[in-house]
Amino acid sequence: MKDGDGRCVVTIQDILSDIHALEEDLLHFERKYGIRSETFYAAYVSGEEPEDDSWVLDFGEWASVYRTWLARQAEYRNIVQQMQHDTHSLAGLIRVAV
Repeated sequence: MKDGDGRCVVTIQDILSDIHALEEDLLHFERKYGIRSETFYAAYVSGEEPEDDSWVLDFGEWASVYRTWLARQAEYRNIVQQMQHDTHSLAGLIRVAV
């Protein structure tokens, strides 16, 4: 979607769609390795190395997906806060979001 000045505008639906797709990717990794993404990411950013060389590419992708998920979550919260401020109710928020 573009605004009046021709700039691309990301909608809450776009962000929510991204969050859901990213969560599917995170679930794939969580099922494969048997740990939650937040646990993995904390170890990954602290410098823990994969035990198996075949995990290296997965770990890099998993960390990237998790970082993107965190960013989209923050974007979503910011948009919802602004919309709640403007509409003052959940029903108003839903009407604006849909």
